[in-house]
Amino acid sequence: MTGPLDVHAARRRYVTVCVLFWLPLGLSTAPLILLLTERGMAMAAIAGFFAAHSLTAAALELPTGGLSDVFGRRTVLAAAGLLNLAALTLVGLGTAPWLLGLGMALMGAGRALSSGPAEAWYVDTVQAHSGPDAELRTGLARGGSATSAALATGTLLGGALPWLLGLGPALGVRLGEATSGLVLPLSVPMLLGAAVEIVFVLYVVTALREPPRPPVTLPYVLRSIPATIVDGLRLGGRDALVRRVLLSAGAAGGALAALELLTPGRAADLTGASESGAVLFAALACAGFICSGIGSHLAPLTARLAGSGERAVMVGLGVSASGLLLLGATAAFAGVGSTVIAAGGYGLVHLGLGAAGPSENDLLHRRVASSGRATALSVQSLALQLVAALTGLIMGALPPGPMPWLLGGALLLAAALLWTHRSATARRTPPDSVGCYAIGSDISSRHRDGSAM
Repeated sequence: MTGPLDVHAARRRYVTVCVLFWLPLGLSTAPLILLLTERGMAMAAIAGFFAAHSLTAAALELPTGGLSDVFGRRTVLAAAGLLNLAALTLVGLGTAPWLLGLGMALMGAGRALSSGPAEAWYVDTVQAHSGPDAELRTGLARGGSATSAALATGTLLGGALPWLLGLGPALGVRLGEATSGLVLPLSVPMLLGAAVEIVFVLYVVTALREPPRPPVTLPYVLRSIPATIVDGLRLGGRDALVRRVLLSAGAAGGALAALELLTPGRAADLTGASESGAVLFAALACAGFICSGIGSHLAPLTARLAGSGERAVMVGLGVSASGLLLLGATAAFAGVGSTVIAAGGYGLVHLGLGAAGPSENDLLHRRVASSGRATALSVQSLALQLVAALTGLIMGALPPGPMPWLLGGALLLAAALLWTHRSATARRTPPDSVGCYAIGSDISSRHRDGSAM
């Protein structure tokens, strides 16, 4: 590396990485559940696959929290891309349950590895060029916008491709016959996503320049993992506000599990076919991303109107709970009116979660030390993944109808009630009041100057 990139070049590369990473996952959003159904998988089995994804991501969330600080952002991001490449290929072509489960688990591992390295690379590069007081918000905001755009675009494309293939004269049938049933129209978005992952890995390896890092022995990293996990999990026990944030994240995971598991099948039942159901679900998911973005944009206004960040979280979770309850109330009814109400409920879930998220994270960041911030976010993600996995398994065992939706709504309503009692938790605490340290923070401090991300 001859020198740090300038701010504009770093911003462009960060935005490109965001697009290339999230586009394949967007492509898989609409057809995934329907593809598994076409492969003959029951809802209980599909819930198990999603549990494998969530549990793998949860198990690796904390251990991988500091790996990019040790081995480099580029290395960890490339590994995440390779895992997603293998996962999308297995899910797109696999027919046996163990292959599909393995693909979902690998996707969860890729999710855990990808948590943070790209953003950390951008911050490192900008600060190396412009100093520690460099302006970061613009680039981070553009990265978030690029992520939302990639997810929305990928979701629409992933839902439309199987439908377009079905328009041709038995094109989908010919595709299945030519590949002995390995490639279905619903498989095509997965395979296209795998191709994009190849481009992502090549771009990361060639474009994300970073300085060499000091050698670190793997045994030392492995010995540090248990201490990191324990220190991260203690966060909720030390501080009541942090505990509320973690419980709210878990409730959000349950709500998202309901949307991911139940909406595709409901869309297919409404349209009468898997391919057209994928198109409808793609449109709903895209609208959901838009509602979530609107909710995030309105989060500061919500906090001002509610009077505090805590009350804003309560309002956001309450809105999301009302959306899931509407979905549950309309699950047993057919008709245009019921469909419109259900679509409105779907939008309310995303709108409320989008509005609650920034206020939750603002409160969290005020309660943890900067040295433990990455681990705190990993614990938050861990809570979401674990509850999503457990809720998905329960929903898979419940009979179809209102009950699975109402379970998700009850979780969000209970989380909203946690915030009805206002405490003196909104005050900013001293920087070292609640501290936890990622593996990378500990190791990096032994080998180089400066704090880890």
